[in-house]
Parts: sequence; structure tokens; C-alpha cells
Amino acid sequence: MQTAPNGDGPITGINVTPLVDVILVLLIIFMATAPLLHRRALKVNIPKAAKSERIATETLRVEMNAKREVSLDGKALTPADLLHELSILTAREPATHVAVAADENVSYGDIVKLLDDIRAAGVRRVGLEVRRR
Repeated sequence: MQTAPNGDGPITGINVTPLVDVILVLLIIFMATAPLLHRRALKVNIPKAAKSERIATETLRVEMNAKREVSLDGKALTPADLLHELSILTAREPATHVAVAADENVSYGDIVKLLDDIRAAGVRRVGLEVRRR
């Protein structure tokens, strides 16, 4: 049994070197994999602003399939009903965000018409959903 250098008794300290080694290896693994977990649609350099606004806590999702059918957060609607629902939601929360997810077979003109309808409902913050390549 090992004793302390002055001979008073056994060494009671814990060797933490292996623990530190394991923690450093885990840290390196997390640092190496963190950029891979970041979901990025497009690379955008966002400009700085002196003044900012409060962001809506929830983003609504408008979908258009290849048959030109429209839904709001999974609820199928006619274009007129979509306009009505968005008008109500925008009146309640003016900073409403809407994300548009359209099938890749939908024509550009149909997407522009959908965006115009969303803007006519009073929504000012509209984005398009895309997939990563």
C-alpha cells in the first residue's frame, strides 16, 4: 500500500487524469459534429440593423401540393378560406410569420398567386421552405 510522502498514512486522493481525458475526447467529438447538425437551407449574410422588431412566436405553414390544393397547418382549405383564416390570424397577431411549402411541380405563377393571396390577407413576413441538396 502506498503512503503519503511524510509517512503519515495512505494516499486518499483520487486520480482525475483519466476523467479529464474522457471529457476532452467527448468535447472534441461534440465540437466536430455540431456543424453537421445545423439545419441550413441557404447561405445568407444577414445585415445588421439598429432597430429590430419582436418576432412572432409561431410560424404558420401554408402548403400547396401538385394538384394546387392548399392547406394551413395541415387543414385543407379553399383559397378563399385560406385568405379568411390568415386575415383573422393576422388581425390577432400582426407579426405573424408564414412559411410556404409548395410541391416542386407547382408552377411559378401558382406560387406567385399564393404569395399574393397571403400578402392580401395582411401577412408581411412570408418565407419559402426548401430542402437541402
